Amino acid sequence: MPKKKADISTKRLINLAPNQWIQWLMQRSQLEVREIISSDFQWVNREGDVLVKAYSTDLGEFLILNELQLRYNKKVPRRMRAYAGLAGEKYELPVYPVLVNMLEASTERISSSFDEEFAGLRSIQDYRVINLWEVDVDIVFERNLSTLLPFVPILKGGGEEQVIRRALRELRIQGQPGELESMLGFFATYVLDTDLVQQILRLDMAILEQSPLYREMVKRSEQRGIAIGEQRGITIGEQRGEQRTTQRVANNMLRMGMAIEQVSEATGLSVEEVGRLQEKQV
Repeated sequence: MPKKKADISTKRLINLAPNQWIQWLMQRSQLEVREIISSDFQWVNREGDVLVKAYSTDLGEFLILNELQLRYNKKVPRRMRAYAGLAGEKYELPVYPVLVNMLEASTERISSSFDEEFAGLRSIQDYRVINLWEVDVDIVFERNLSTLLPFVPILKGGGEEQVIRRALRELRIQGQPGELESMLGFFATYVLDTDLVQQILRLDMAILEQSPLYREMVKRSEQRGIAIGEQRGITIGEQRGEQRTTQRVANNMLRMGMAIEQVSEATGLSVEEVGRLQEKQV
């Protein structure tokens, strides 16, 4: 059975600099990647996850579970528990689970463990949480974390034009144009005007929509039922500065030709709100 494009895309990100990636995830310098292995199980198909078989002299051989989430949601802890258990059982190795959240869900409390008690029995699964908006962009260049290059615009300090241009140069130096460059452009629309993003990357929205990485993110949004407007509990008059920024990003995406539903999923605005913004552009 052929592997799904989404799975290949996520693996491709980690394959840009696998050793540097796992060393950064675990904050350990003496780690090496032995293999990037299948993340499919008999009953569960996990497109958004990547399992890495790693090794160090003190820990021996073990698995690193990489879970990349567009936005955190309350179902994540249970999934982390389930997937870590399945991976450990299948490969008979210890599992170090890591959750990487790409975009912030402002009102959702992000948990770093699954903890459930039922009929006197307790089930616990800890995992490490990394929120990309809290990661300083400088470490991407200092530690050669090429996997994070497409996410530079949404990292801490990464929203400046010159920083995004630097990330683009690094992708091209490493021979990684195409879909990863398009994803850099996608995230750049969160912090820069569309015209400037198109100027920097010569971004073609039609090409972006064909990117497996882009489709992966949209698919995750649909599958996981992200209704960010409800999750954030935004009431009239609250978080006006954030709303203005979100509306600017939504307007940029609409000008790039994105569908109303895609804009809603990416920004957190309701379909109706995005529709009203589109009407004002006409």
